Amino acid sequence: QVHVVESGGGSVQSGGSLRLACVASGDIYRVNDMAWYRRTPGRQRELLATITRAGMTRYEESVKGRFTITRDNAKNTVNLQMSSLKPEDTATYYCHADVQVSPNYEYEYWGQGTQVTVSA
Repeated sequence: QVHVVESGGGSVQSGGSLRLACVASGDIYRVNDMAWYRRTPGRQRELLATITRAGMTRYEESVKGRFTITRDNAKNTVNLQMSSLKPEDTATYYCHADVQVSPNYEYEYWGQGTQVTVSA
């Protein structure tokens, strides 16, 4: 079994910063692409940032320049450093990982979500 768990959410004022962390654990052969999503009631799930095992990154336009995604392959972790936060960043943030449980089998795993609230 594989588990993905986020942490680091909380409340912050506009302009503040938060660092989210995510770790994949269990019977893991290799963790491939990892990503951060967010979801707000009434809106569809939004992909914010992705990072490949080699470290190549992509960002959604609204967070580009403010958020930074990083990973540590040795620890099977991925982080999201968020700065210059805005009220519209308020959402539940989810970690996603493509995980190989063997050389020939890969599955998608989601974390339980961590709440980020940005006040004006």
